[in-house]
Formats: sequence, C-alpha cells, structure tokens
Amino acid sequence: MSFGEILRDLLEERGMSQKDLAADLNISASAVGNYVRNNREPDFDTLKKIAKYFHVSTDFLLNCQTEQYPNYEERKILQIFHALTEEQKDLYIEQGRLFIKCNNKKKEKSSPLKSANEAV
Repeated sequence: MSFGEILRDLLEERGMSQKDLAADLNISASAVGNYVRNNREPDFDTLKKIAKYFHVSTDFLLNCQTEQYPNYEERKILQIFHALTEEQKDLYIEQGRLFIKCNNKKKEKSSPLKSANEAV
C-alpha cells in the first residue's frame, strides 16, 4: 500500500476529513489532499507529526517492512489490537482462535492423506 492509501484508511477509520487533519496539524488542506492522492509526500517533520497524531510509527505510514512486522496487515492488526479495551482484546483473541479452528477443519476435510487413511 502507498502512503496515500494508508493515510486515507486512517482518516476513514476515524471519520475525519482531510481538512480536519490539516487543521489539527497546522498544514494546508491541499497538502493533505496531495498526500492522499499520492501526488506528494510529506517532509520528515510532517511525517513524524502524522505518525504521532495517529499513534502509529513512521514505518507503518510508509509501509516499510521489517523483520518484526513483515507486512502491512500484521501491523494493522497490532494497531487495532492496541486500540481496544481489555475485554475487547480478549474477544478479539478468541475470534482469532475460532478462525484458526475453522481453517484447520477445512484443511482436514480437504487433506488427501486423511481421505486415504479413512479408506484403509
């Protein structure tokens, strides 16, 4: 994902307009519009302001892969997780476990080894 797409996602998640962000960061609305459309990239200081504002890292904004968090989706899951209450975190984890169980059941049903073993 590009910086503009990530910024657009962050704005949408918070129900904010580009003008809101521009006013809060004391930058021009046209600059934010250019960032969202990927016509321009922010300078380092503005990038740090945006990261601090949304409580994310600059790596997250730039979709910079690291060994710790190799892709955007993993970083996004962590960002969401950190924004939850403790009760919501417990539910989130339980839902993840249910997804894993469902995936394992699907794998078992489609596994050729299982079918061959059942025939014996």
